[in-house]
Amino acid sequence: MYARRIDLHTHSSASDGTDSPAALARKAAACGLAAFALTDHDCTDGLAEAAAEAARLSLKFVPGVEIAVRRGERELHILGLFLPMSSRTLEKSLAAIRALRDTRNQAVLDRLAALGMPLDPEDVRRRAGGKAVGRPHIAAALVAAGCVAAGRDAFIRFLGRGCPAYVPRSLPAPEEGITLLRRESPVVSLAHPFLSPTMTRSELDGILAEFRPCGLTALEAYHSDHGPEQTNICLELARKHGLSVTGGSDYHGENKKDVALGTGRGNVNVPLSLLDDLERRHCF
Repeated sequence: MYARRIDLHTHSSASDGTDSPAALARKAAACGLAAFALTDHDCTDGLAEAAAEAARLSLKFVPGVEIAVRRGERELHILGLFLPMSSRTLEKSLAAIRALRDTRNQAVLDRLAALGMPLDPEDVRRRAGGKAVGRPHIAAALVAAGCVAAGRDAFIRFLGRGCPAYVPRSLPAPEEGITLLRRESPVVSLAHPFLSPTMTRSELDGILAEFRPCGLTALEAYHSDHGPEQTNICLELARKHGLSVTGGSDYHGENKKDVALGTGRGNVNVPLSLLDDLERRHCF
């Protein structure tokens, strides 16, 4: 059991996770989390289900979302936390982002077809279950078609950056994405900056200086892809720029089998005091 830990970065079957929102809430309660956030990609469809199950279990729930933005050649991810449970303005903006994703998905399918691996777009959408369709669902379709042995193989051979079927995403500019979330979220956090192995302290420092005036309020320091050095850099830079700190496992269920809810790869420990600080600074 996790003593008074929280997890503010998880995904459900509403985007590219494999657990339903309700099942995710049950897992969070079963493993002893004091609170968790659902932060599906470009989608809030799972929030109501997760919130209802969390309430039944007397578990603190934080509604959230994750979107991607582009700064030069670099793709960055932004979390919005403490979202309203329903917002027509936000949903309209997320629908526009998903439309860009759909265009990219079709381009990927076209490339796979040219490589002799035609897939049915409807089958890919069915595998997604929710509105947010992404490369993990295309990978699952490739496995089902017998083109690859596993989803990881699909990314290594065809779907990953630099591979034959890779197509870069059209993404909002950072100020556009941050402003979109800041209208709805008191906490807007730059997610897992060191997920990219080429990110440096100096570049991150510059990014935070640029994003802070746009409405960025937090930085995700604790993450499955952050080692102790990267976490410490994030904590130091959060203090420097007057940002709050967020953290989470980035749990995706079976789509990231090595990442456990609450503890990530065994290196994530987000204390409940962090949530207390977020609520004190931003949510009253």
